[in-house]
Amino acid sequence: MDELKVASSVPIDSVKINKDGSFEFKGKIAYPNFFLLRLNEKNFVTLLVDTAENITIHGDAANFSRDYIVEGSPGSLLVQELNNHLTKTKHKLDSIRSRIIVFRTNDDYKLQKIRWEQELEDIKKNQIEYSTSFVHKHPFSMSSVLALYQKFDDSNYVVQDLQSLKVAASALNTVFPKSEHVKALYANTLRLMDEEKNKRVNEFISKNSTNSPDIILPNHNGREIALSSLRGKIVLIQFWSAKDRISRIQNHALIELYSKYKSKGLEIYQVSIDTDRSFWLNAIEQDGLSWINVGDMMGSNSALHMYNVQEIPSNYILDREGIIVGKDLKGPSLDQAVARLTK
Repeated sequence: MDELKVASSVPIDSVKINKDGSFEFKGKIAYPNFFLLRLNEKNFVTLLVDTAENITIHGDAANFSRDYIVEGSPGSLLVQELNNHLTKTKHKLDSIRSRIIVFRTNDDYKLQKIRWEQELEDIKKNQIEYSTSFVHKHPFSMSSVLALYQKFDDSNYVVQDLQSLKVAASALNTVFPKSEHVKALYANTLRLMDEEKNKRVNEFISKNSTNSPDIILPNHNGREIALSSLRGKIVLIQFWSAKDRISRIQNHALIELYSKYKSKGLEIYQVSIDTDRSFWLNAIEQDGLSWINVGDMMGSNSALHMYNVQEIPSNYILDREGIIVGKDLKGPSLDQAVARLTK
């Protein structure tokens, strides 16, 4: 008996099979978990064991992994269903791929290949629909974790729908937050969500290269200033916090940059994520910031989301037409970028 970890399996117990073919394992677990019951390295079944289950398994040793009966474990039945469905799908795919190779000398091969390739796509589509539907039907079952990590091959997951990941990760995290598998699924889902946000921002920049998301926030006097009102100038959008040490250090470098290029059309539009107005105003005065400083004193979350700001400090450079031409530049790179735009 092996415990199935996120990236490996660990032997936890073993027994000898009696002369009549019977065997028995006993143990305690705190939450549902995956186990491998195996006769050898290649002949095993996957079980999803819950905390109070008494499970009975029947099978033939010669064909144990493909033909077994499990009773008393609803999760293990779901796992068996998932594995059997994917196995049948893979057999269908392998059969068609074999025909594509074997019959490549046939006279009508080109027409046959088109039909076979369409069959491959249809079979994959059916598997994807089945697995996706499975996750949405069983969001609170750990079997959904297995469904989400099943693959057609080494590099292609069956379920590639981020929404399905979010459904399962959110549901399972509420009931099994200590599960190693759930923690991994939740972390992976958050990572993919971040990647999706980055992708949307990049798509926005490429599709809307003549513009940039507008920001309208109040300055230190309470007057709302729109980023779009600065069209015609070279704009450095700087996201910062008065309580962030690195932001304060960068302010000194920005003062030098602003002094150097203000007369050539540079404007700095500094967005504060602070919630303490007094601290923000003191920092502006202490650092001698003479450019535009805005913030709603509630984190300026709308601006952060529009520009997909992941860390502070962070910046974007806009040219005179409002096109985003640089991101997160500092030091010589920032100076050189502004210098090119002011020529």
